[in-house]
Amino acid sequence: MLTPDTEANLSDRLFSDLDFSTGAVAAVSGGSDSTALLLLLKDHLDQTASAARLLAVTVDHGLRPDSAAEARQVARFCAERGIAHRTLAWRSEKPATGLPAAAREARYRLLAEAADAEGIKLILTGHTADDQAETVLMRQARDDDGRGLAGMAPATLHDWRTWIVRPLLGTRRAALGDLLRHRDIGWIEDPTNVDVRFERPRMRAALAQGEGERRIAEALARSAQAARERRDIGRRAAKLIAASASRPVPGLIRLDHDFPAHGDSQAVIYAMRILLATVGGISFLADEARCAGLLSRLRLRSVRLCATLSRTVVDARRTGIFLHRESRNLPAPAPPVDNQLWDNRRRVALDRRITLKDQPGDLVIAPLGSALARRAPPIEDIPPSLSRAALAAEPSLWSGGEQLDSAGGNAGPQSVSIVPAVAPFARFLPSFDLEPAAAVAALVGAPPVPAPPFRGHVGGRGWAKA
Repeated sequence: MLTPDTEANLSDRLFSDLDFSTGAVAAVSGGSDSTALLLLLKDHLDQTASAARLLAVTVDHGLRPDSAAEARQVARFCAERGIAHRTLAWRSEKPATGLPAAAREARYRLLAEAADAEGIKLILTGHTADDQAETVLMRQARDDDGRGLAGMAPATLHDWRTWIVRPLLGTRRAALGDLLRHRDIGWIEDPTNVDVRFERPRMRAALAQGEGERRIAEALARSAQAARERRDIGRRAAKLIAASASRPVPGLIRLDHDFPAHGDSQAVIYAMRILLATVGGISFLADEARCAGLLSRLRLRSVRLCATLSRTVVDARRTGIFLHRESRNLPAPAPPVDNQLWDNRRRVALDRRITLKDQPGDLVIAPLGSALARRAPPIEDIPPSLSRAALAAEPSLWSGGEQLDSAGGNAGPQSVSIVPAVAPFARFLPSFDLEPAAAVAALVGAPPVPAPPFRGHVGGRGWAKA
């Protein structure tokens, strides 16, 4: 059983490396894990950073009749302890399939909106070692390609601006239950946690039987090893990208001819998968086998090659290997929306001081198009057909059929910026992938990755396990 001394040691181990200078949002459903997280966090802040803001947020997904009452119960629990609390409801239409994934996406979006409204850059969730083991085993059952076996990252950047931290990934669920019982605190049991219509409850039920503890231990060991391997190959891929890739014009990446033949074939494939997804605006990495086949063909320098993978045209020329977005299925003209991902390749930002009435009523974002792209001046060593094709697929602001500005700038008084994004990591950047994401961001001109949420340096104890 946890004693006050061991609880204090646990709080210190969980939170001492975190930077709470902007405060913290704690995701609290009322279950045992998130309730324990909130109490341990409150104790830590009271003892070490009493001025830090703490906001508990409950997301009501509206999926069960009791969910609203449970949210009110959490609100009362927080009020009794002097903790600010907000309940946010997921009001969108619920999908017929993929409900857990959609609910997860909505939860993170609402948590990030709550944090952004308060100027808080840190969200904490109550995922435990048990959750991690379940995740790894579920992914293993799906024949995951290896990256996913790292499980949930200790820290994940959401929308390139808010860090989500999971400080309990090294803590077992039973220990948190012991903590709450020691304090004589109850919690809410969510019936969906035992609803075997869903994958995770089925896995949880299986682990509650005979060999469950052994399987959990093996899954956690596998996760740690996969995380180390993922960080390592990411580091190597990042160095390769920095050394071999350039951006001669917006939307066009040039790779050195010797890139496919680099001795570190694993890093070459990984780097290429990330680059193809980034250029094509795909949220998942390019298929590994197809990417390996493409690179094999590119090693034959005598062969002129033009292929398409992940919405990216790969064109091998005398002056290099060029990547650009294919011209099909580009977004239709549409008004700019703050924090919108345009074609998953650019992030739109609106100056919040500019109201809708200050905007032209017909202001839209649309591709530049081939007619205007042909007016771009030629660039040495870049085939004009490639630079024009890349520019034609880039976004531009238009009003009344007149172009106002191209990607990456502000359109005068409208103050609409359209900046590059790293597509596979634009919504969620796990800390495992920080180095390749930062390398690609520098390559395409995206904003740098926001500083990790750890005091003083990149590697706090929690980060070192990323």
